[in-house]
Amino acid sequence: MASVAQFLRSKASQTVWSIEASASVYDAIAIMAHRQVGALIVAHEGRIAGIVTERDYARKIVLMDRSSRNTPVRDIMSTAVRYVGPEQTTEECMAIMTGHRIRYLPVIAAGQVIGMVSIGDLIKSQMSEQEHTIQQLEHYIHGNSSQSAHGGMQAGRWQV
Repeated sequence: MASVAQFLRSKASQTVWSIEASASVYDAIAIMAHRQVGALIVAHEGRIAGIVTERDYARKIVLMDRSSRNTPVRDIMSTAVRYVGPEQTTEECMAIMTGHRIRYLPVIAAGQVIGMVSIGDLIKSQMSEQEHTIQQLEHYIHGNSSQSAHGGMQAGRWQV
C-alpha cells in the first residue's frame, strides 16, 4: 500500500478548502457545491476548529428543519477531527475511516493541513491497484501459457 504522501501526489487537485467557523452553513454548502468537494476544514483564528461535511448538513440542518442561512458552521461542525500524517498508509486511512464511520481525513504535517483524503479517493486508488495486479497476473499467466504451447513445458516441468 502507498503512503498518504504518495497518494496525495497522485491526486488531480491537492487543494484543501476551508471556511471560518462564523460563516453560514449556506456559504459552506455553496463552497462545497462550487468546488465539488464533500467536506471543508473549519478554521477559527487561523487554527483548525473542526470539519464540516455534507452529512453534517443533511443531519443537523435539513433533518432538524434549521435555516442554513442563519446557522453558523460552528453549530454543526464536528470538533473531534480525526487526521493522519503523510507517512501513514492508505490502508491505515481505510481502517480509521471504517472504524469511526467517517468519510474524510485531513492530512496534517508540522501542524499544517497539507491534504484531504476521502473514502471515495481511497476506494478509487485501491481499485486501480487491484486492476494493475490483475493485469500483471494475466500477463504472467499468458506469458507462461504461450511457453507451454510452444514446448516450454516438458514432462511436467518448466524448461529453463
